[in-house]
Amino acid sequence: MVSQEQRRRQLAREKFLRQQQRRTEARRKSRVRNSVIASVLGVVLVGSLGLYTAGTFDRDEDTSNANAEVTPSAEAPSKAPDPCEKPAEGKVASKTWKKEPAISIDKSAKYTMTLETTCGTIDMALKASAAPHTVNSFEFLAGEGYFDHSTCHRLTTNGIYVLQCGDPTGSGTGGPGYTIPDENLKDKSLKDSTYPAGTVAMANTGQKDSGGSQFFLVYEDSPLPPSYTPFGTVSEGGLKVLKKIAEAGDSTGAGDGAPNATVVIDKATVTKS
Repeated sequence: MVSQEQRRRQLAREKFLRQQQRRTEARRKSRVRNSVIASVLGVVLVGSLGLYTAGTFDRDEDTSNANAEVTPSAEAPSKAPDPCEKPAEGKVASKTWKKEPAISIDKSAKYTMTLETTCGTIDMALKASAAPHTVNSFEFLAGEGYFDHSTCHRLTTNGIYVLQCGDPTGSGTGGPGYTIPDENLKDKSLKDSTYPAGTVAMANTGQKDSGGSQFFLVYEDSPLPPSYTPFGTVSEGGLKVLKKIAEAGDSTGAGDGAPNATVVIDKATVTKS
């Protein structure tokens, strides 16, 4: 007969094996998902918007817990307090245009974009000479009030570290109705397939010359292929605002979702100096 102690050990061993199987299956699904969802930061016109890099969620691959009494699932993390203020009154623009506006900026001049957000002011120096189509488009859209009252709809805090904005619909699929060409993809700041903290870059669909109005702000060095037009640099004060937003986390708790912070662009302006 099997003793009580032997039976207890057998049950503990079986429980441990079940836990290991669940962990192995979870890692397998994560790898499959990350290989299917390209490491693209951009607008997905059909289906969900993918913003993963391979291996981002494949952690603790070589570690296992030999304690058979470990709880198989952890409780969801509690939501951090919203560090931001209420949005200003106003409605989101619904304008679209059939073609890119003609270039009217002075390519030799300095331009600055300022986002007055519910979480603080984010200033950025724009690269007019290196990315004239992009800067010209943003000057045009800001002048039309296109970004005003729009929500920054996506935050990533795992693997890549960005806040994504520029979609008045807040869905991740919106745009101005036209696209602009890729530019400045050999910018000297992009080293070892990394977008450094402070970079402002265009989102896209993963296809060439598919940028619209959506852009992302990098608050920590992020490994990404040089496929997204870098067209600006966030100021030190702006980086502090971005990090405050990131510290509040995302809606999924998995490192990729809507920001917990209420990030709304009350007013966007582009100025020439």
